[in-house]
Amino acid sequence: MNFWEKVTGSDLTREYKAFEDRAAALPDDHRAAWEQIKVLLLPHGDFTGRNLMPILDGALGLLEETAAEGQSAQDVLGDDIPGFCAALAGGEGARTYRDRWREQLNRNVAKKLSRLEG
Repeated sequence: MNFWEKVTGSDLTREYKAFEDRAAALPDDHRAAWEQIKVLLLPHGDFTGRNLMPILDGALGLLEETAAEGQSAQDVLGDDIPGFCAALAGGEGARTYRDRWREQLNRNVAKKLSRLEG
């Protein structure tokens, strides 16, 4: 990946389109699970979403393998897709982009307040 691709995110666009092409070949229940997984993992991404690409690739690979073996998405993921996604993202209570931004804002406000007091 060259500098320009990294700055513009064109590499991510190509990779994400490849994911969607792969997902289009899945059976309906697997495709529905894929849509839920994407939505539930999105808040755990960094600013660019680069950290989610390997996780999404692994989840999609799991869905592809199980579809090829004839298993349903529910057999593999169970009824708790949010729990599955939380485990993929780092466990229950994993930090989201909102948590990171909130912490950064709190640090900046505390720094400004300490300057005013001192």
